[in-house]
Amino acid sequence: MPYGTLYLIPVPLAEQAAAKSFTPYLVATINSIKEYIVENEKTARKFLKEAGLKTPQSELIIHDYGKHNRKEDTAEFFKGLQAGNNVGLMSEAGCPGVADPGAQLVEKAHRMGIKVVPLVGPSSILLALMASGFSGQSFAFHGYLPIDKIQRSKKIKELENLSERNDQTQLFIETPFRNNSILEEILKTGKPATRLCIACDLTAETEFIQTKTIAEWQKKVPDLHKRPAIFLIYHR
Repeated sequence: MPYGTLYLIPVPLAEQAAAKSFTPYLVATINSIKEYIVENEKTARKFLKEAGLKTPQSELIIHDYGKHNRKEDTAEFFKGLQAGNNVGLMSEAGCPGVADPGAQLVEKAHRMGIKVVPLVGPSSILLALMASGFSGQSFAFHGYLPIDKIQRSKKIKELENLSERNDQTQLFIETPFRNNSILEEILKTGKPATRLCIACDLTAETEFIQTKTIAEWQKKVPDLHKRPAIFLIYHR
């Protein structure tokens, strides 16, 4: 019996952003699947309901791949696929496998010869890059910067130099409650002419995206506390 297909199902980035996130194909796909691997069962069920799931949720098989379960044996997650059933993989928000632990499951699926199909949906990294005005020909995403202030300042300077040397956009994120702290560090460390894009609350009603030089940002610093944000640096 041939294996089933692992579908990578994007999830909205923000509350009230469902209509911006779904495609007809995505809706049709979730209504053809009864088994899911998810990062958070509660939010996954909410998403499926918002997306127009017609299958009774009591009939679904949902595997929890949250942070407390990632060291466990994942063989159970693949039994349905090995039996020929299609399975959906969902992260907490955005695209599975992109800055997301689901990449490990996708890697395993490839090793097992299971077909992987990514669905179209919102990626905060690409949305921020699109709206920044920076180079989309060459860019790098670095995830979280060091928490230690000295190491973080050193990393910011390193990214600024990389951008200038390679004509490359540098992207990174921070835990929302530390956004103001990292922004303060960027404005203190960066060169005045370096351009910084802040993309905050993407797809939400409170979405905020602006690109300015560091010197311009220093004149009026936004409050980003507890707001999901991506920072982009570009210097040439």
